[in-house]
Amino acid sequence: MVGFSRKEIRAKIEEEVYSDAYGELLKRMQEGDALSPSFTSWREVVSFMHKGSDNASVKDSILSSIFKAHRRNLDSRWRTVLLVIFWPALESIHWQKRRWDSDPDERWQNIVWTFLKVISNIDPEIRQRHFASKVFNDTVHHLCDEYRRSWKRAEWEISMDDETIDDLAAENDVIDETPIEIAVAQKLYLDKLQKHLSDGTIQEADYLLLVGTRIYGKILADYARENGIGYQAAKKRRQRAEAQIRKADGKQKGGGLFGPQEPCHRAF
Repeated sequence: MVGFSRKEIRAKIEEEVYSDAYGELLKRMQEGDALSPSFTSWREVVSFMHKGSDNASVKDSILSSIFKAHRRNLDSRWRTVLLVIFWPALESIHWQKRRWDSDPDERWQNIVWTFLKVISNIDPEIRQRHFASKVFNDTVHHLCDEYRRSWKRAEWEISMDDETIDDLAAENDVIDETPIEIAVAQKLYLDKLQKHLSDGTIQEADYLLLVGTRIYGKILADYARENGIGYQAAKKRRQRAEAQIRKADGKQKGGGLFGPQEPCHRAF
């Protein structure tokens, strides 16, 4: 689909999935899995999966049914269905990891290719829950591995300080929420920051730092440099602000946009 924008490509793929040719896939899935939730069309399934709601167990059941059906016959159409379902999550990775590759088209192709490899390796007999987080996190980690190899080949280590390299690989690597609902979580986190700013829990500088690095994915080292402050000072300011927020919220754990984060620790 050379020459088409991602928006146009998404529309074409969705049109394909919503066609009658894919309707029989849905029936086949529901007949082959007694626990599969009842939906009348893929459009209905996708709409439900993209909806910001608390039905995590139902969404997990849907993904489980799809992965089981895919495992039974390896029909490539199942991967197309999963691509439509996970499209918002892949768009989020594309935005958050823009520092990894300045070419947006190349970055998107790498993300989709990595995603397809990840979903092809999911075994629902071994992995029986939290499919969305598994797919999202594995896509980020495998993508991280690929780019680390390219950074090493290009000898970026020579021109980058260790802290910047760590930021490139580790910033927002693991999302503990359902990735399909990232946009909803971002809005909730922004509202939360605005409330803490109004309440005086954090200062405006803290607010801007957290919005820039936690919501919009700016590398901390870049943010510090652009705002004329040291990396360590920015790091300590962010840690202090997040600790104040956790204290105000009465929480014991936190950090990052969606809770505790697990950096990609694989060595160069």
